[in-house]
Amino acid sequence: MNKKLTTGILLSASSISLIHVINRIHTSLCTMKNLLPNSENNYYDWRFGKIRYQKKGSGSPLLFIHDLTVGSSNYEYHRLINNLTENHEIYSIDLLGYGLSDKPPITYTNNLYEQLVCDFIKNIIKKKTSVIVSGESVPFVMLACHNNPDIINKLICINPQNLYLQNQIPSNQTKLMKLFLETPILGTFTYHVLTNKHTLEKMFREEYFCHSDEIKEKYILNYLEAAYTGKYYSKYAFASYVGKYMNMNILHELKEINNSILMIGGEKEQDIKTTIENYKYYNAAIEDVYIPATKHLPQLEAPDEIIEQITIFLCDK
Repeated sequence: MNKKLTTGILLSASSISLIHVINRIHTSLCTMKNLLPNSENNYYDWRFGKIRYQKKGSGSPLLFIHDLTVGSSNYEYHRLINNLTENHEIYSIDLLGYGLSDKPPITYTNNLYEQLVCDFIKNIIKKKTSVIVSGESVPFVMLACHNNPDIINKLICINPQNLYLQNQIPSNQTKLMKLFLETPILGTFTYHVLTNKHTLEKMFREEYFCHSDEIKEKYILNYLEAAYTGKYYSKYAFASYVGKYMNMNILHELKEINNSILMIGGEKEQDIKTTIENYKYYNAAIEDVYIPATKHLPQLEAPDEIIEQITIFLCDK
C-alpha cells in the first residue's frame, strides 16, 4: 500500500513538474519577439499597479480604452492614433491586468476600471477628455460618465457589449472556474490551452475580422504577447472575465447620461444593430453608424472609415 502511495505521489509530482515546464516554455515562445515595449511607453503609478500609457499629438485630449478580451491592449488602436495627432492630444492606455500594465493577482471588476479611468483623467490628463472605447469596456466608461460628468466630454463606443450580457452575474459555476484558473500550475496550464496562438487566430478569423485575408500575422503576435507578458500574464484578468466579475447592470446610468455619444458598429458584427438599438431605447440621444464589411475590430480592419467618423463627431459644432 505504501509503495503504491509513494509511486502515485511521485507520478503526480512528475506530472505537475512537467506541466510547469510546458507553461514556462509556452510563455517564452509567446513573448520572444518582444513586440510591445518601445520608447513611447510611459507609466502611471496607480494605487493598484503601474499603468502603461502612450501620449502623442496636441490639441483637445482624447483617451483610447481597449476591450476586455484576451490579448487586448492599446495596440488595438495603433492604426488610428497617428492619424489623429494633429488635432488631439492622444492618450492610449493598457488597463490593469492587460498589455504592459501591472497584472496583480486580484479580482478585476467594472468598478475597478471605472476608478482607473477617472483617476487617470484627473491625475495625468488633467482636462475634460473625450473617450473612445470598445467592446466590453463600454459599461465602465459609461459608469464613469455618469458619476464624473465634469471630466468626460464626448464618448465614442465601438461595438458595445450587449446589454443582456452585461446583466449576467457570477454563478456558482463561473466562480469555480475563476478559482480554478487562478491556481498556480493547473490553472495556468488551462489558461495556456484556452488562449494560445491557434485560439487567437480562430477568434480573428471568425469573430474579429470580416475578411480573413486582411488579418496580419503581427496582429496575432501582438495579442499573444500581450496575453503572456508579466509575472502573472493576463491570467487573473481572464479568470475574472470568465467568472463574469466584469459585468454590471448600467441601465440606470445609461438613462441619465447627458454626454454626446456615438456608437460605431461593425456591419457584420453579430446582433450589433439590435444591441445598439437597445442602447438608444434607454438613451435616445445616442447617434449610431455602421462600418460596412467589418466585424468586431473595425479599428484594425477599416481604420480610415473609423477615423472619418471620429473626426466628424469630435469636431466642434
